[in-house]
Amino acid sequence: MMLASIIEFSLRQRIIVIVGAILVLFFGTYSFINTPVDAFPDISPTQVKIILKLPGSSPEEMENNIVRPLELELLGLKGQKSLRSISKYSISDITIDFDDSVDIYLARNIVNERLSSVMKDLPVGVEGGMAPIVTPLSDIFMFTIDGNITEIEKRQLLDFVIRPQLRMISGVADVNSIGGFSRAFVIVPDFNDMARLGVSISDLESAVRVNLRNSGAGRVDRDGETFLVKIQTASLSLEDIGKITVSTNLGHLHIKDFAKVISQSRTRLGFVTKDGVGETTEGLVLSLKDANTKEIITQVYQKLEELKPFLPSGVSINVFYDRSEFTQKAIATVSKTLIEAVVLIIITLFLFLGNLRASVAVGVILPLSLSVAFIFIKFSDLTLNLMSLGGLVIAIGMLIDSAVVVVENAFEKLSANTKTTKLHAIYRSCKEIAVSVVSGVVIIIVFFVPILTLQGLEGKMFRPLAQSIVYALLGTLVLSITIIPVVSSLVLKATPHSETFLTRFLNRIYAPLLEFFVHNPKKVILGAFVFLIASLSLFPFVGKNFIPALDEGDVVLSVETTPSISLDQSKDLMLNIESAIKKHVKEVKSIVARTGSDELGLDLGGLNQTDTFISFIPKKEWSVKTKDELLEKIMDSLKDFKGINFSFTQPIEMRISEMLTGVRGDLAVKIFGDDIGELNELSFQIAQALKGIKGSSEVLTTLNEGVNYLYVTPNKESMADVGITSDEFSKFLKSALEGLVVDVIPTGISRTPVMIRQESDFASSITKIKSLALTSKYGVLVPITSIAKIEEVDGPVSIVRENSMRMSVVRSNVVGRDLNSFVEEAKKVIAQNIKLPSSYYITYGGQFENQQRANKRLSTVIPLSILAIFFILFFTFKSIPLALLILLNIPFAVTGGLIALFAVGEYISVPASVGFIALFGIAVLNGVVMIGYFKELLLQGKSVEECVLLGAKRRLRPVLMTACIAGLGLIPLLFSHSVGSEVQKPLAIVVLGGLVTSSALTLLLLPPMFMLIAKKIKIN
Repeated sequence: MMLASIIEFSLRQRIIVIVGAILVLFFGTYSFINTPVDAFPDISPTQVKIILKLPGSSPEEMENNIVRPLELELLGLKGQKSLRSISKYSISDITIDFDDSVDIYLARNIVNERLSSVMKDLPVGVEGGMAPIVTPLSDIFMFTIDGNITEIEKRQLLDFVIRPQLRMISGVADVNSIGGFSRAFVIVPDFNDMARLGVSISDLESAVRVNLRNSGAGRVDRDGETFLVKIQTASLSLEDIGKITVSTNLGHLHIKDFAKVISQSRTRLGFVTKDGVGETTEGLVLSLKDANTKEIITQVYQKLEELKPFLPSGVSINVFYDRSEFTQKAIATVSKTLIEAVVLIIITLFLFLGNLRASVAVGVILPLSLSVAFIFIKFSDLTLNLMSLGGLVIAIGMLIDSAVVVVENAFEKLSANTKTTKLHAIYRSCKEIAVSVVSGVVIIIVFFVPILTLQGLEGKMFRPLAQSIVYALLGTLVLSITIIPVVSSLVLKATPHSETFLTRFLNRIYAPLLEFFVHNPKKVILGAFVFLIASLSLFPFVGKNFIPALDEGDVVLSVETTPSISLDQSKDLMLNIESAIKKHVKEVKSIVARTGSDELGLDLGGLNQTDTFISFIPKKEWSVKTKDELLEKIMDSLKDFKGINFSFTQPIEMRISEMLTGVRGDLAVKIFGDDIGELNELSFQIAQALKGIKGSSEVLTTLNEGVNYLYVTPNKESMADVGITSDEFSKFLKSALEGLVVDVIPTGISRTPVMIRQESDFASSITKIKSLALTSKYGVLVPITSIAKIEEVDGPVSIVRENSMRMSVVRSNVVGRDLNSFVEEAKKVIAQNIKLPSSYYITYGGQFENQQRANKRLSTVIPLSILAIFFILFFTFKSIPLALLILLNIPFAVTGGLIALFAVGEYISVPASVGFIALFGIAVLNGVVMIGYFKELLLQGKSVEECVLLGAKRRLRPVLMTACIAGLGLIPLLFSHSVGSEVQKPLAIVVLGGLVTSSALTLLLLPPMFMLIAKKIKIN
């Protein structure tokens, strides 16, 4: 009754409805233009990072002195999912993941409270704290500073000119610095002179510290004016520092009397090389969580353009990674597909209806439904991305379906009865099928509910897709009973209907087939169920995967060498690798390799670990056909580099993998235990086992042993005899090697640390370290070997922990095989061949973990959705048998999807599952259209056989139109090879394959089955 009232109101108040439609178009366009654009939905977890540094500390010292105390405080926070850490030389990275329901700012407050309470108990000299509010996908823009200035000048230009300007941009969390040299004012003492003068390292440190700060003394008044008094004691230049006085045995002397004061670089934890030519300095723009990537990058370009006049002559800023380029390509792919789908659908409408006016009446629903979707997307704080726009491509056919049914029925009524007024005929025709149309759309919406319940990465990735579909369908639901009747009343004509050539041709084929199926129901039904069982038996032979990999264009070549490699050796190696690639692979446009750790500590790496960003020339200029061939070409150019682990990934793919489990790879085998040596041995055994499994690729375990340690163990009794404290000993050794930072002073636009450090060649030889001597409080020069034992040992390059346990990780990618079967085989092989010591255990993570979670969720929610659909059908038709008959479309739709996946070699993945869900809705909707019309004819007094034969022939056109429109809307996805098409393709394959079998069922199997049911029960 309510639906009839809405239709009646719309037809009586056509001006109001048309104005409303125009407003929807206007606000839809506004929302589309002003909604943020990104490549992907925000798939990052609620994550808080803590980065702490203690210069000169080994990984074990970082673990014991920093990580363990923090773990005691941070474990068990409200909403916490996991806590993992990695400790390397001088730095620790602690990552805390929270439930998605926890607000990021609340999570940071919770962590900050605990962090504040424990910071006072950490060793003196610890630097750092919580990292900026960034996500693993915040790396949106990367550039290098190139030109004829020194690496120190490049780094100063980045840190003190470019970085402050870029940080002013709304949405920028920070600008990370990698490579170059950080300048320091270094006091280089002569230990012999210090001993002669009786000056210790602590004396020197104290004298310098008190002379690096200006202070105020108050104010004085003169003649009604106030003067602020400032004491200018700070030493702000090399010359000033050299003039600082220190108390000695000979009285007060200047530092320059027993030490040199020079400008020098600080110890580096990483470097950046480019194109095999030499070093450079890299800047990395990090976006805030939920920021508008496209808008930020646009402003970054504007700001860099503004900075050009202030750059030194011959210096340039060169961008080598711009996330917005990938975003634009991905959005262009979906937009192009959307346009192609609309064109194909309009052509299909005209071919079936043979009437331009009817085609226009149906086509009106597309821009309006899309406008409704854009309005909802805007006000739901979603972005326009590959998933949300991809959902609209999938929904195109479904959006048209309800309008097709309404217009086709109105067209038929007008053609059959030209005496009734057009307005009344359209009202009656719309009222007649309103319940079926509304229930059909509701059914499709209910089928998409399971996707809205997905959790984790898969939920964040695919929920926007389902949301955009549901938003568009809600628009269709209202528009089908408002604007479509109004437009039909304005454009359709009450003229006798003549079938189109296509419809006549299809009817000639369909009529004899229908006669045969209706007159041989038992044989047909038996054959259909044999086909169903045979098709479903393909399920074990179709592989399972999580999400197909997207081709991002650029690649990242990960390089891992022996952990004991020095910085200079690592740099020379990377320059040689880059030169080899550039020489042999002409398709490479540029190479930027970053080794070690960045300034903020967000990307911890050792000097043996390098991420090499490789960008290519346009694909049309390649000498090879595929990207896989190009990667093989790169690997072939590296065949002379022995004993080095190489693996390929992509910028976004790399971060997603790290985000999931803290490591990269399709499968991550985590081994937990206490002893690092035992963990290393187990990792090696598991890696060997995985390499023997078919489909394994790039099986790697982190090289975590072989680092040379020099243990210096002071003898406290010997130190007491000569008057040297443990603190003095530690300061002396730091000043001889890493350098002892005293303070930081302003120097123009920059801030420069002042440190005490011996000549750099002391760190280049163990013999020279053993020759060191320090001054006792008695003014005696004491050899370090007389008060300490020095021994060489092997140790770990890093220590990884998760939930307070040490762990080691073996990772593997999977090629030429589905992920699910590979993981199952890997579990069996490891269980059979790896014997774990007591208290050691293994867990499995990576992409497959998300697949399992998604499958578990869908296997629970989809049956509940089907049950809900059953009740909707029951209340629509008031018949359990008819509701079950319509639901029979679902298994037959599944068979078509399975056959299609098997035929093209695709896997069952989350996108394929989304395709099955979309398919279920279309299949059930077609069943509703067919059975609803049978019931209508039966209630008009026609015999069962007559209503089946007549009804099926009359519903041939709407059923085929629905299937063709839904299928043709996805054809562009099937043949697209553009960026982002990899995720959409499995979905298109499933829907197209399933439409064939479900349409065949609707047209050929439902009529005889309905006839059998109708003869045995009374249809109300």
